[in-house]
Amino acid sequence: MKKTGSRPWETDAPIRVGISACLLGQLVRYDGTHKHDPFLTGTLGRYVEWVPVCPEVEIGLGVPRPTLRLEWREKEVALIMPSEDRDLTSIMRRFAARRIKDLMEADICGYVLKKNSPSCGMERVKVYKPEGQPGGIFADVLLQKMPYLPVEEEGRLHDPRLRENWITRIFAFHRLKTLWASRWTLQDLVAFHTAHKYLLLAHSPQHYKTLGQLVAQAKDFSRAELKSRYEAEFMTALKRLATPAKNCNVLQHMLGFFKKDLPEDVRKEIREAIEEYRQGIVPLIVPITLIAHYARRLQIEYLLDQVYLSPHPKELALRNHV
Repeated sequence: MKKTGSRPWETDAPIRVGISACLLGQLVRYDGTHKHDPFLTGTLGRYVEWVPVCPEVEIGLGVPRPTLRLEWREKEVALIMPSEDRDLTSIMRRFAARRIKDLMEADICGYVLKKNSPSCGMERVKVYKPEGQPGGIFADVLLQKMPYLPVEEEGRLHDPRLRENWITRIFAFHRLKTLWASRWTLQDLVAFHTAHKYLLLAHSPQHYKTLGQLVAQAKDFSRAELKSRYEAEFMTALKRLATPAKNCNVLQHMLGFFKKDLPEDVRKEIREAIEEYRQGIVPLIVPITLIAHYARRLQIEYLLDQVYLSPHPKELALRNHV
C-alpha cells in the first residue's frame, strides 16, 4: 500500500466499494435488464473500484428468472419465489455470510444497494402477509456483519445531503483503514484524530468529545480494543448528518485563526459568506473556499491539515449542493 504523504493514513491505494451489479449496467435483474446509475459509474467511478455483487445470480438463479418477494412465514421474514412456492431464505443467508466474508477480505470501504430489492434493499422493502418494511435478506446480513460500513441505497443518493454524507464516510473509512494497516503508533492516532477534528465536530460534537477522551486514555487499552472502540465511535459520528448549524459553528471556529492576520474587511466578507450559507442563500462550498484560500495564503498549517476542508475530491462537487 503506497503512501502519498508523511501521514500514515494517506495512500493512493484503490478505494473498493461493494455495489449491486445491476447499478453498473450489468444485465442481471429478474427481467434481464439493468438499473445503470450514471453518477455512480461515470462520476464516483473515477475515484473508487467497484466490487459488483448480484446475490440472486450468485446463488444460481438464472437471467431472466421468476420474481422473488419477502413474506412473513412462521414469525420471520422469508425470501420466497412465489411461482414455485420456494423458500430461498436459508440459501441466501448462507451465501451472504460467505460473500460478505470475501468482501471484508477485499477491504471494502462502502456499499451501495439496489432499493426495493428483496435481497439487496436496505429498508422499506415490501413484505407480504402481514404488511411490513424491513430490508432485503442479503442487505440484512451485510448490515449485521459490517455495522460500521458506509451503506446506502442508490435511490437515497439522489438526496444531495445523504450523497455527500455517504461519500464523506467512504473516504474517511478508507483513511482509517489505511492507518490501521500501517505500523501505527499512538502519536499517529493522535495526529489522525486532530486532522479530523472539524469534520467530526460538523457531524457530532458529542462523539468528538468521546473520541478525544478515548485517545487521552489510550494507554489503558490494548491496541486491538483501542482500534475497535475508536473505529466504532468514529464511523458512528460521521453517520450523523452535518447540519448548517454545526457547519457554521465549525466555520466560525476556523475563522478565529485569522483574527491577527486578516484585516477586518476580509474577515467580514468571510462572516457574511458563513451567514449566507446559514440562510441557504449560498452552498457550503462558498465559505469553505474562502477559508481554504486564506489558510493557504497565510500558511496556517493547522487548518491546512484539517480534512474538513477537503474530505473528498473537489471534482465530485458535492458541497456545491449542500
